Amino acid sequence: MRLNLNDRQNDIWNAIQRDGEAKISELKEQYAVTDMTIRRDLEKLESLGLVRRTFGGAIPVTLDVSLQERDTVRTDEKARIGKAAASLIRPNQAVFIDGGTTTLQVARHIHPDSSITVVTNALNVAAVLLDKGIHTIVAGGMLLEKTGSMVGPIAIGTLGAMAFDQVFLGTTGITAEHGFSNSNSFEAELKRQAMRRAHRVNVVADATKFGERTLHSFASLTEVHCVVTDRAPSLALEEAAGGDGPDWMIAPV
Repeated sequence: MRLNLNDRQNDIWNAIQRDGEAKISELKEQYAVTDMTIRRDLEKLESLGLVRRTFGGAIPVTLDVSLQERDTVRTDEKARIGKAAASLIRPNQAVFIDGGTTTLQVARHIHPDSSITVVTNALNVAAVLLDKGIHTIVAGGMLLEKTGSMVGPIAIGTLGAMAFDQVFLGTTGITAEHGFSNSNSFEAELKRQAMRRAHRVNVVADATKFGERTLHSFASLTEVHCVVTDRAPSLALEEAAGGDGPDWMIAPV
């Protein structure tokens, strides 16, 4: 498909694909043009469906599948994973659960009226916990329409003032080289913040994520304590991090 971009616009598009984002302040210095010129360039890229403009810049449009679509895929496996992951939570703990269909299953399998505090950036997770009578704190921020998750500086700042016994994070890919990855830069940034505030990091993922790699790596294999999944990984993936890698918890059938 011919995009009909000028040289500068083509360069900007290539940079956004490479880096995952671009800042207006940096682009105007690089090309010695005005803010308005760069904004027009980004408007052109957005009109072609290549980027989504953000406050102060732009990010690439990803091929994210909506939460509603993902919630109908591998439902049995995700339910088993969620149940196994929920069994790791202990009384009186402070827990963070991020957005996603597998992390939603963690919330669904927490025992009602458990004496824990859960922080989440996901509206669907919060709704499930509300029905269970579990003390819940919702991190506000910019709402992502496809995932129903809150992200951005407000959410990051909220988590920065907290400390978690455990966090439960979803992922869209797991490889030895790229670690755990996510296609959305805002969600990846939030996952990193949650990990920094946590004593123990758990990732929940079905086996289709093994060997997959998406744009933004949010953790290496050695930065996660436990992966809760439905099937054992390949020997190569399991051995990639040596003795420093995560435990692999296989959810029972």
